[in-house]
Parts: sequence; structure tokens; C-alpha cells
Amino acid sequence: MEKIVAFAGSDSKTSINKQLAAYAASLVTNAEVNVLDLNDYELPLYGIDKEMEIGIPENAQAFLKEIQAADGIILSLAEHNGAYATVFKNIFDWMSRIDGKLWGNVPMLLMATSPGGRGGQTVLEIAKGRFPYMGGNIVADFSLPYFNDNFKDGAIVNEELLGNLQIEVAKLKMSLNDA
Repeated sequence: MEKIVAFAGSDSKTSINKQLAAYAASLVTNAEVNVLDLNDYELPLYGIDKEMEIGIPENAQAFLKEIQAADGIILSLAEHNGAYATVFKNIFDWMSRIDGKLWGNVPMLLMATSPGGRGGQTVLEIAKGRFPYMGGNIVADFSLPYFNDNFKDGAIVNEELLGNLQIEVAKLKMSLNDA
């Protein structure tokens, strides 16, 4: 049985991206799903001086171990001012100090959502351009616009968008079977 790690690039306790990641993970059949919360992996703000002073924090190592033990990754990125949320960028930076190819070529469904009409597409483009240099194997991607209108009671209610997500989840599942 495949092991899927799902998480949001956000530390909001009510993260819409975490809701989307968990929902997408629930659509992957016959898999063990572990939904991670960045709040469980608090880290000091990355800087070379901090790294020299304290070394690599255990939480960065623990999070990276979860990524490396997975057969598939579902990640939904929060978009703050057109880029990654600081909490995600921080854990990303710490993990990259352990392993520059931190994503380990693990098949990934990369997503984003927002309350607005672009659905986090700007941060998706940034990640799609950057992650492959870091061992990212993005096999599928999905953007959910207007989260508050299109996601209700734990599910996507817009049939067209739901169909699009199901297609992307199927791509992830197929890549897991090919691995």
C-alpha cells in the first residue's frame, strides 16, 4: 500500500490549503495517508548564522524524513503576496540544508487555493519552476479558485473543478503505480 504525505504550505489553524490537501488525499484510494501540520514542526527562522549556532533542528530532520518515506506527496501551497508563505519557505530552506534534492523525486500533486479568482496560481508557477531543481517530481497540479464558493462541508462542490481534481489525483495515482 502506498504511503501518501499531504500537507499545506501554511500554519493557519483553519488553513484552506490544508483542507484542500486533506480532501485531495482522501480521493487517493488504497493508500495510507498522513496529513502533516507545519505547526507540529516549529523551527527558528533560517539563517546561516543560526545554522552554525544550533545546527539543523530536529523538526527539520523529522519533516524531511516524512517526505523521504512517502511514495507520494500532496502539497497545497498558501500564497502570501504572490509567493510562498513564510512558514513553508522556512521549512523548505531548513530541509534543503540537509538534502539539496529534498523532494527525492517522489511523485507530487502540487496545488494551491485562495479566496480569489486566481486560486494561488502565482505561487504554483513559482513552485513548478523551482521544485524540479530540488528533486521535485510534479506529476500533477491543481488550482482551486474562489475557495469559499467552491469548497463546502469538506468537499469541492463545483462539479467541473471536482472533475479536474479527480483527473489530477488519477495522474498521481498512476505515477505511484509506475514507480
